[in-house]
Amino acid sequence: MKHYLLSVVQPADGTPPSPDALAAIMRDVEAFNDELRAAGAWVFADGLHGPETATVLRPKDGDVLITDGPYAEGKEYLGGICLIRAEDLDAALEWGRKCALATTLPIEVRPFTGRH
Repeated sequence: MKHYLLSVVQPADGTPPSPDALAAIMRDVEAFNDELRAAGAWVFADGLHGPETATVLRPKDGDVLITDGPYAEGKEYLGGICLIRAEDLDAALEWGRKCALATTLPIEVRPFTGRH
């Protein structure tokens, strides 16, 4: 089995869903996570706080410069991750499709390099 990262792409200027809509989305996400677990594909998943909570550590002249805030401004940001096991890219893309439907957000699917 290979490992894949499903990245939840959150629009930076998006309007949050209503509490009722968010509750329905969270039920769908939990059902998706339960399906992953039942299939033996689930490794880890969770959401992230917004990019304004980030701290960036950047090497500079043999030291590390620490700054608050996101590394780059963008129209989208990483809103959450899901690490899965899948037989191949096609299987990972099918999980990504299900994740997109559950979260109602774009999902980026990327394989790990296999050097772990």
